[in-house]
Amino acid sequence: MEGKNAAMMGKELQAGARLFNAGHWWEAHEAWETRWLLARGDERAFLSALILLAAALHKRWVHSSLTHRNFDKAEKYLLALPAHYGGVDLVALRREVWEALQQAGLRPQLPVGR
Repeated sequence: MEGKNAAMMGKELQAGARLFNAGHWWEAHEAWETRWLLARGDERAFLSALILLAAALHKRWVHSSLTHRNFDKAEKYLLALPAHYGGVDLVALRREVWEALQQAGLRPQLPVGR
């Protein structure tokens, strides 16, 4: 996703980002999965992290799970990537998702094009 997509999340990922931003985490996960299956390298790590973060929020607020296994898995991918990737501040996203796992009603946001 370096180069042309480094400044903004690619159009193919924006539909999932909009769902994620609206709190439709399972649907966001599903929207990203097709691209994830084809991705390699850093792009695959990035998508893996997004999918796992969405799953963590879904399990917490839809299934009332207090475990954070998906967040812990996502962290491993996030820490292997640059601080900014695909137009996303991954450090801020990690923090926002962690806060959202602790407090109902918070919705981390991903950048989407216009």
